[in-house]
Amino acid sequence: MTNKPTSETNLSPTTNLNTSTDFDTSLPNIKPELFHVPASTDFQGQPSAHAPRILLLYGSLRTRSYSRLVIEESARILLAMGCDVRIYNPTGLPLADSEDESHPKVQELREAVQWSEGMVWCSPERHGAMTGIMKTQIDWIPLSIGAVRPTQGKTLAVMQVCGGSQSFNAVNQLRILGRWMRMLTIPNQSSVPKAFLEFEEDGRMKPSGYYLRIVDVLEELVKFTLLTRNYSDYLVDRYSERVETAEELMARVNQNAL
Repeated sequence: MTNKPTSETNLSPTTNLNTSTDFDTSLPNIKPELFHVPASTDFQGQPSAHAPRILLLYGSLRTRSYSRLVIEESARILLAMGCDVRIYNPTGLPLADSEDESHPKVQELREAVQWSEGMVWCSPERHGAMTGIMKTQIDWIPLSIGAVRPTQGKTLAVMQVCGGSQSFNAVNQLRILGRWMRMLTIPNQSSVPKAFLEFEEDGRMKPSGYYLRIVDVLEELVKFTLLTRNYSDYLVDRYSERVETAEELMARVNQNAL
């Protein structure tokens, strides 16, 4: 449900603009029929009953990959929180554009992204940046597939592992990508320094403050996913795109009328 103003699109007359001069509140550049006023009533409805669907991606192909170990530990925690989880194995995924999108590993990744309601991305930091393996996975996820935007409105948690002292370069880059792909990236994040010291020989993470932080991040991700998944389309709906769509429709109708 959306609220639409009258043809006279003005600010609320009760707004205190803290000015002693007359202030013109008209919006002559706004199309009133496409201008929606957000309201709390827009968020009513029956919430989904199925388990939150979370896809997890990691950024290393090494036999003992610490980003994969973090992801596997995260999957265990998410399962304990009642989520439905999938871990994508990037082994065999070609470089972006080096193969056709019909490649089985590309199709596997895209199907998992469309299935998901939220994601966890964990990359090692290499030369002060995310790895090529991590970036290749993200590069194969398109902004749109036909009329479907596979990442738009989904939640995202970002993590990284470091070989040395703690850094946040990789998670900062992942945040930029998440925003670019119109994902709802949660505020919390995880960075595990000297990751080789944080895991047992069997691959299980040792108890530490870094482990507690990962639990915090995943708990926040599940909360945000439950809060937003029924309204993801509404949350990323944009006035500019409604205007563009309306103008495209008008152009097509006028062309057909010629």
